[in-house]
Order: sequence, then structure tokens, then C-alpha cells
Amino acid sequence: YKAINPMMKVPAIVHGGKTVTECGAICAYLAEAFPDAGLAPLPEERADYYRWMFFAAGPWEQASTNRAMGFNVPSEHSGMAGYGDFERTLATLTSILDDRPHICGDRFTAADIYVGSQIAWGVQFGTIPTTPRLTNYISRGMARPAFQRATEKDDAEMDGYGPETPPANA
Repeated sequence: YKAINPMMKVPAIVHGGKTVTECGAICAYLAEAFPDAGLAPLPEERADYYRWMFFAAGPWEQASTNRAMGFNVPSEHSGMAGYGDFERTLATLTSILDDRPHICGDRFTAADIYVGSQIAWGVQFGTIPTTPRLTNYISRGMARPAFQRATEKDDAEMDGYGPETPPANA
């Protein structure tokens, strides 16, 4: 696996002889590589799509990881942290859901897969406070038939593997 991703992080994919790492990059790449899935942004959705994909990969991931590890940026250094503080970052992230069902508006895109998975992970592991707005957003994503199929495949792949026994294709 180190040959695929020297960082030894998952996920990583190899498609068409090219390696793609980082969750947001993989989501964006697959959305463009398989346009019939309808997950790539339409021209009028691109600004929101890229804004929130990069926000989730940068400020949000940094803020939520720091919080999960018990690190809080001292207020006098919040301007240097790249995200301010966790509360501001969470408020910014949840504000996008104030007036729309999905990250880019009315249509589900790869941004919802990536941002939604970040939110769901945080709620599941208690690093994000559960709010009705976030719960509703996560529930809409999890109710999608494609999510159900992916979960079934993932569960079948992981069946029988414990923490000390990685899947054969890892």
C-alpha cells in the first residue's frame, strides 16, 4: 500500500494508471471520470462545489481533527490557525444548510458525498454536536439508494475482519 500512498492513508485509488489520494480529490475525480452518475457540478454549481469541497478538506478537517485530539487554538492565535476556532468553523459549515437541501443547492453532488461523510463521521464519533439541521442532512444522504448499496457492499467486505485483520485488498 505504501507504493500507492506513501502517507499510508486511506482511501486511495488507482484508476487508468493514475493514483488519486485524499477523500475530496477522490470524490471530485470520480465525479468527473464518471459523468453519467450526475455527481459533478453543473456550471452554475461550481463555485459552491469547490468552495465547500476545499473548506471540508482544509479548515473543517483541521478544526475537527484538532478538537477530536483535545487541542484548542488559543484565541490570540486563532487568526494564524487557518480556520479560526472550531465553533466558527462549525457555524460556517452548517450555515450552508440554512436555505438549501444540498451543498450546491437543490441537486445532490459529490460535494454532498464528501462533506456529508465528514459531518456523519463527526456526529457518529461525537466530535460534532448533534443538531436537527445536521441530523436531517445526514439522514437525507443515508436514505439515498446508492448509499444503501454502498453500505451493503462495505459491510460484506468487512464481515469477518477485526481490527487486527485487514481486508485482503488493503
